[in-house]
Amino acid sequence: MEAFDIVTGGAGFIGSHMVDALLAAGRSVLAIDDLSIGRRVNIAAHDGNPRFRFVEASVVDRRRMVDLFAGAERVFHLAALADIVPSVQTPERYFDANVNGSYAVAEAARHNGVKKLLYAASSSCYGIPDTYPTPESAAINPRYPYALTKYLGEQILLHWGQLYGVPMTSLRLFNVYGPRARTSGTYGAVFGVFLAQKIAGKPLTIVGDGTQTRDFTYVSDVVSAFLAAAERGRDGAIYNVGSGGTVSVNRLVELIGTDEITYIPKRPGEPDCTFADTSRIEAEMGWKAQVPIEEGVARLLANLDYWRDAPVWTPDRIADATQDWFKYIKP
Repeated sequence: MEAFDIVTGGAGFIGSHMVDALLAAGRSVLAIDDLSIGRRVNIAAHDGNPRFRFVEASVVDRRRMVDLFAGAERVFHLAALADIVPSVQTPERYFDANVNGSYAVAEAARHNGVKKLLYAASSSCYGIPDTYPTPESAAINPRYPYALTKYLGEQILLHWGQLYGVPMTSLRLFNVYGPRARTSGTYGAVFGVFLAQKIAGKPLTIVGDGTQTRDFTYVSDVVSAFLAAAERGRDGAIYNVGSGGTVSVNRLVELIGTDEITYIPKRPGEPDCTFADTSRIEAEMGWKAQVPIEEGVARLLANLDYWRDAPVWTPDRIADATQDWFKYIKP
């Protein structure tokens, strides 16, 4: 059987863009997704392509993963549960998907002799860093179960690389945004919240005073980082993936374009800044982000229909949805 790439979470936000890029590069691709978060429509354009196959399955199913990984050359492990509040409310789901799922992927890769395993780690593992831009050597300080489980998943895969020789590279992603970002019923990513509010003609809800900054990284840049890591990433290495700068939430609101804003309370456990030190990936792989925030937001605004069915969050709904955040997460 011809060698192929696997994308776990292949119908999700980053995963579907990864599928697009691999197919465009002439690779054969198996996308695996249980569709709990991913959307089949994200990859429907590839139906009928003889180099593409989709399987609805959960990465937690160890026996199924061993079977599906047979013959795979590279695995891009992007399947995970995301968002902070649900991880506080139902941590067991996050441990199952993000920790047990990563264990199942590691074992399937080991048993099938996968040549390269790449992991989508999260910069949330740094918590509230002491250093900006934040290097890979920064202290690990997860503040909630999502961050912890993503970090534990990373450690499992790194350990499998060290002990069993599974060739593995981890990319710690900073604030990824772009088309197909999550539109689930969970209160989460700022772009999905803001764009749905803009479509509905509602005020954009700014947390705190909006001066906090984020390293917003466009999804095509993240995909190019994975492609670079698949070819040139050191086995056992961790790389930050960020835009090379930071943007305030207030500036983001300006770019989205609205005069209607409202402020909601600042949340404990959130850093005032996220900012990746990307010197390692730049030096070792020659990778650097290419899409500035102005261009990235313009692309989103040109495709607003994707968020038309997304939930519209009001301050009252946000307060209700995030009450456990304030209850459990400490400054």
